[in-house]
Amino acid sequence: MKLLLKSNLSRAALAAAMAFAVSSTAALADAPSWCGTKKATIALLDGFGGNSWRQVTTAAGKQEAEKCASITKYEYADGQGNTQKAISDIKGFAAKGVDALVVFGDAGPAVLPALTSAFKAGKVVVPYRVVVGGKDGENYTKFVGASFKDDGVSWGNWIKSILPNGGNLLFLSGPAGNSQGLDELAGMKTVLDDKYKFINPAPFDVTNWDPSLTQQVLTAEIAKNPKIDVIVSDFGPSLVGALPEFKKFNRSVPALATSDGNSLGCFWTKNNKDNPDFKLLTVATGTDNVRLAVQWAIASATDGKLPAETVFKAPTFEDSVSGKPSAVQCRADLPGAIYLSSGVSADDQAKAVGK
Repeated sequence: MKLLLKSNLSRAALAAAMAFAVSSTAALADAPSWCGTKKATIALLDGFGGNSWRQVTTAAGKQEAEKCASITKYEYADGQGNTQKAISDIKGFAAKGVDALVVFGDAGPAVLPALTSAFKAGKVVVPYRVVVGGKDGENYTKFVGASFKDDGVSWGNWIKSILPNGGNLLFLSGPAGNSQGLDELAGMKTVLDDKYKFINPAPFDVTNWDPSLTQQVLTAEIAKNPKIDVIVSDFGPSLVGALPEFKKFNRSVPALATSDGNSLGCFWTKNNKDNPDFKLLTVATGTDNVRLAVQWAIASATDGKLPAETVFKAPTFEDSVSGKPSAVQCRADLPGAIYLSSGVSADDQAKAVGK
């Protein structure tokens, strides 16, 4: 199936700007069950699209949509971290006749009225990954979540295995109050007892998932805390810029429980021998969460078979201690800003991030 791509955006959003027409020669006989025969258009609307994770996620969404010949057009909008623009994008794409909207609602419940309005106007609306409030069938078609609590449980069990006597934990997540971080923390607390002390401001250090802010926050925490046994973060690559700070204090980089990224894997590969405490566990960073959301949107818009799953579960990806399911991976020949756990090939990711 061939796609036609158009873009007039900056390089930061280049991979995310995608509108396509599907070749009429694609055979519906080869389509997945969630692809029905009714023609439809679809749009992926990001609340914030300005990092490589979103660019790769957009590429994954595009790959999934192109499996269905009934989709005649795929569009994208970047809310640029501006809640009002994100709301305007939802309203605008619904008004211009797009049949199905897949929405990463970074602003949470603030976008719910716009989602509800689009849904009541007859659009298929599938918010995913970030909780926006509301209910399926009332405010939107289906919310497609991610099992962040499972990530927290995986991290917690690993932390117990490497520090059976307890230790000081530093937890970094995204915007204040975001549901992902809260769920991850809840998961960790189901397996970690009082021997494990969180030294960050409750419930977590706020980073907005922004690499520059993450570096500022982590650098300050390193200077403030003489003993950090484990850093937990739900966006691992954003840590890389600040980890060399430990050397300035004559300290080993501590154990990390986080999500994967090529830059992080290559940093570990290059530095673990000089940092005896630098153990690493990653879960898949979740760029494929969008695939399940796209499947729900397309099935609902084209009269296909609805997927059986409603929650994306990210598997453990790398473990430097056990080597299972994988040892730490690094593709030094490719950009750091890709995710080797992704269903998008590493080479295609390199193209998507525009480097």
